[in-house]
Amino acid sequence: MRKVTKINVLVVEDSLLFRETLAREIAKDASIEVVGTAKDVYEASEKIIELRPDVVTLDIELPKMDGIAFLKKLMPQYPVPVVVISSIGDKVFDALDAGAVDFVTKPETFRSGTLESFIREIITKIKIASTAKVGNFKKADKAGSTGSGFSSDIAKKIIAIGASTGGTEAIYNIIKTLPKNTPGILIVQHMPPVFTRLYAERLNNSCVLEVKEAEDGDVVVPGRVLVAPGEYHMRLESRSSGMYVTCKAGEKVSGHCPSVDVLFDSVAKVAKENAIGVILTGMGRDGADGLLEMRKQGAYTIGQDEASSVVYGMPMVANNIGAVSKQLPLDQIAEEICRRLSLDC
Repeated sequence: MRKVTKINVLVVEDSLLFRETLAREIAKDASIEVVGTAKDVYEASEKIIELRPDVVTLDIELPKMDGIAFLKKLMPQYPVPVVVISSIGDKVFDALDAGAVDFVTKPETFRSGTLESFIREIITKIKIASTAKVGNFKKADKAGSTGSGFSSDIAKKIIAIGASTGGTEAIYNIIKTLPKNTPGILIVQHMPPVFTRLYAERLNNSCVLEVKEAEDGDVVVPGRVLVAPGEYHMRLESRSSGMYVTCKAGEKVSGHCPSVDVLFDSVAKVAKENAIGVILTGMGRDGADGLLEMRKQGAYTIGQDEASSVVYGMPMVANNIGAVSKQLPLDQIAEEICRRLSLDC
């Protein structure tokens, strides 16, 4: 009988109660072994070298040195997949920027239902993180140009982007490069409520494009990026005055709400050949079928390649079913979008 290889996990958390609870509960999963725990980053550093864990769970709020500062020191020297545990706030994006693979929101109480949901989520993300590539991600320094005015042709175009694990940084590195006269952009990034708004605000403060969390009825115009809100499906619609989005609660599609497939399917119907679809790093297959439908309707479709993907799942499935017109490394996707639209990036 073949021996099942377990995922070795190091738990880094300053609260003794939470540390012991987390270690005990995730170890109940047959595919996970907790090889150690640490109460601060100094103990964590020693145990990472000694135990060589496959995945580290890391609290952001730690004594002596916080988790973000630790990540900045750790990743260049010892790149290891890290799942951050944090209270609600935009610090999680600093952690992702520093090299963390994903994050989970820390429960405010130990009520059974809340704790069980948290444990299920972190076990899932530990498993995904164990397959992630870390340490080879380089940010582009190039900032988007302000560009010129909006042409009538650009106003008819639409760009739809979908991503999951590793997507926050991948999307950022595309969006920051695009000029002000880029067509309207719609984004689905698998992320819970509140964080989608924080993420949109973070993007808005770091690029020349206007970025906001989408609201039902928002108009799609050049220079604007709309991020689907957590737990709401975002769809593209059209009327005589132009294109707009709807944001409606609903059942999960392809395992997610918001779903990339839902967005891509709507873009295929409304924008057809006037659309560009981009599928980025992430586990699973959400977006693959929708991207195929976009391509069938004449859209130009781009998939992130394996080497630059943190998790080569969604773009792999899309490529395998023939949904991708062109597969590219992350640092070439913005340039390809600009080339396709004759924009000056």
